[in-house]
Amino acid sequence: MIRRGTMPLASELKEILACPKCKGELEFREAEKQILCRACKLVYRIEDEIPVMLIDEAKPLET
Repeated sequence: MIRRGTMPLASELKEILACPKCKGELEFREAEKQILCRACKLVYRIEDEIPVMLIDEAKPLET
C-alpha cells in the first residue's frame, strides 16, 4: 500500500468553509487532521484531505 503525504487544504476551501451548526469561523489543525469550532466546542475530522463537516459525526472539543 502506498501512503501519500499530507496535502494541505486549499486556501480557497478554507475561506468558504464555516461551521455547519453555527455558521461561525473555524480553526484548521491540518497536522492533527482536525477542524475546530470554538463557538460550538466541536471538532470535525479531515479524512483523506476531505473535511467531514457533519454535525452528527463531530466530536466534543476537549479543553
